[in-house]
Amino acid sequence: MSQWLVLGIAIASVCGVVLLIMVLKQRRIGDDDDPSDTPDVIEYMTMMVGVVYAIVLGLAIAGVWEARGTAEDTVRTEAQSLHEISARARAYPPAVRDHLRADVDAYVSYVVREEWPAMADREEVTQRGTDLLAQVRADVTDYHPRNDFEARSYQPLTDQLAVADGARTYRADNAGSTLPGVVWFGLITGAVITIGLIFALQIRRSGTELLMAAVFSTLIALLLFLVWDFDAPFTRGLSAGPESFTGLFPHL
Repeated sequence: MSQWLVLGIAIASVCGVVLLIMVLKQRRIGDDDDPSDTPDVIEYMTMMVGVVYAIVLGLAIAGVWEARGTAEDTVRTEAQSLHEISARARAYPPAVRDHLRADVDAYVSYVVREEWPAMADREEVTQRGTDLLAQVRADVTDYHPRNDFEARSYQPLTDQLAVADGARTYRADNAGSTLPGVVWFGLITGAVITIGLIFALQIRRSGTELLMAAVFSTLIALLLFLVWDFDAPFTRGLSAGPESFTGLFPHL
């Protein structure tokens, strides 16, 4: 299902429920009801709950947005490290160099074409990708430099390999949701309470008041959708993609 279709359904559902409850509530109010007779404490509580929830929601959005930015940096780091391994392999004999570059290309090609779609579906990296990177590691670490020139290239290769492996580990750990379930419980409960407090006010069934209630509930639904979409930085709509790999390995 499309991410935007999910957003549309969520917004329509929230607005529909809010407006329906307001209309039904209005029908039960007698003609002698005074809309200005709202206790001051209810208005104060509504304002305070709204402010507190806005702060919590803002922190959640900032957190998942930062996680998404970190995910993009991690992908660039992994791709750049593998590119450096392929480039620095020129110091080795042709047979060793070509074999190492072929294994790097095989890993990058698999990540872009196979692992990324699988990661989006199952929210985890694959064992095949891990095995291909292990083969690159074996190519680097099993070779014994024959002279000082090759020895000077050996350590940078192992360093870049460690960086790529660390970036892959981060990608594996953050392939799914990054926010704990208790945080989602708080966000959804806070949204229900914040929207529910609308009904504690003496809102009449005028076009302006109904429109403002719909806009308010739409804003809450939209912000929660953004948190949900950014929560999985590698697998959902506005996610970090494999463009860094394709940019540094255009021949694949």
